[in-house]
Amino acid sequence: MTSPIAAQRAAERWFLDRGLPSVLTRRARLRSVWSRSAPALTGFSVLDACSLAIYLLTGKQGVEIDGEPTVIEWIVLAIVAVALPLAGLGGWAVARLVTDRSQAIASAVSVGFVAIGEMIADGVIGALITGLIVVLILAMTALGIGSITGWAIRLTMTQFAAAGALLVRALPIVLLTVLVFFNTYVWVMAATISQTRMWLAILLLVAIAGTFVITGMFEQAKPLLLKATASARHADHLTGTPFEDLCDPPEPDPLSRGEWFNVVFILAATQVAQILMVAVVTASLFFALGMIVLSPQLLAAWTRNGSGDGVFLGMGLPVPQALINVTLFLAALTFMYISARAVGDGEYRSRFLDPSIADLKHTLLARSRYRYGLRALAED
Repeated sequence: MTSPIAAQRAAERWFLDRGLPSVLTRRARLRSVWSRSAPALTGFSVLDACSLAIYLLTGKQGVEIDGEPTVIEWIVLAIVAVALPLAGLGGWAVARLVTDRSQAIASAVSVGFVAIGEMIADGVIGALITGLIVVLILAMTALGIGSITGWAIRLTMTQFAAAGALLVRALPIVLLTVLVFFNTYVWVMAATISQTRMWLAILLLVAIAGTFVITGMFEQAKPLLLKATASARHADHLTGTPFEDLCDPPEPDPLSRGEWFNVVFILAATQVAQILMVAVVTASLFFALGMIVLSPQLLAAWTRNGSGDGVFLGMGLPVPQALINVTLFLAALTFMYISARAVGDGEYRSRFLDPSIADLKHTLLARSRYRYGLRALAED
């Protein structure tokens, strides 16, 4: 019985790594939840370590910098800048651990470190909050949300190459947004609009653009989703996977509602991640341009004496609020433009959407074999 069980565990891991927990049974999603939570717990511990470092340097956990930063404040800004990349790197390193035991140890060490750090910074209340966050992470892992989140992070890290190709194709909108960047009225709006209104406007633009992408993607994938499998000629792509030697079922099971949502989300997230990376790169370029060209006199003229300090995600930064808002606005415009191009551009679909559809075919074929194998194992 060892070999079939080991093969079943490998198949479960394959689907979890691809962000498809809905294919698995509820019992399979609950299995080894402590060790499977190790990457998220490690990332959480890295973020807590960065927060603890800021607390030890400044005596407070928030970031508030007015005017010219001191040496300590520059160190704090550096910690803030590297916190998320370090958390991702730590989670990635732990995810590469081979055995469940080693990942379980990593989970225990991470939780212990965070508990000690929170006791130092916030006392018992901090430790209780840490316990609630750990329980939430375990629950998300058990529900499969952790699998999807981990897949999304890995996808984002691998989209830089695709972002480069898309950025070249998006150069017209980059040139067009230069005109927006040097528009005085845009800067006046950015300097006077409230943070709530600014984020609502950005969310509206992103939601409209996301609807474009999801609608176009769903029309392409709908026939395949209705079939719930792919033809046997795609079996060669399963070579080297746990499904290589499994048999195809006479009739595949239709996708459940959860599987529909899971698969559509994965396809949509693939497209959105590619477009989002281009928007982030474009926004970064304009942010760097603003830091170069914005003198105090020019900022005062463009923003009618707007504030020289800004707030982003609750952190006070020595960066003009108008520059932060303009950068976010240009990122939303870029995202919206490329999303519209993605729906109607045949070349885009052939280069970026078709590979995702092909990968979906391999995944659905693996799902059919996995489900058929489970039934055969239960009958034995």
